[in-house]
Amino acid sequence: MRAVFALLLLLAGCSGDAVVQNAAEPQDLEKAAIERGLVRDPKDTEIAGLYARDTDRVCIVPDGNGYKIGAFVDYGDKITCSGSGTVSRVGEVLRVEMGEGEEKCGFDARFEGDKILFPGNVPDTCSKLCAKRASYAGLEVSRISESEAEAAAMRDSRGRSLCGK
Repeated sequence: MRAVFALLLLLAGCSGDAVVQNAAEPQDLEKAAIERGLVRDPKDTEIAGLYARDTDRVCIVPDGNGYKIGAFVDYGDKITCSGSGTVSRVGEVLRVEMGEGEEKCGFDARFEGDKILFPGNVPDTCSKLCAKRASYAGLEVSRISESEAEAAAMRDSRGRSLCGK
């Protein structure tokens, strides 16, 4: 009887260690989803394409060794922002430079696989690309097409091509 009791205690002790060991090694759900192909790995995703949210648009096309970007925000009543420039990528950070001259509108945006998020505060120089009280601050768009041709065809409300050659 004692031997059975000792064996039960020993088995209970072993199963308890297994639970503690599993709890000490949490699984990274994002990594698991990437490995199974359920979500894209942002590090391996091409940034070129057409992005949108409501009436806001962003286009990115390859341009030589880098990329060209165009961004258009439309709040209606001619409250808009429209500009183009260059963008480079380091990991999930997009370095955006729009406009011309010494006072370019430059900031870091975030790239999350199929989304681009502009920062909540952009430099004052970005206001030169905007009319009335419009702003690029907080712009968030999702990819709607990976087609470079569609991205290059994007135009602002005045018909100007923002990513075309």
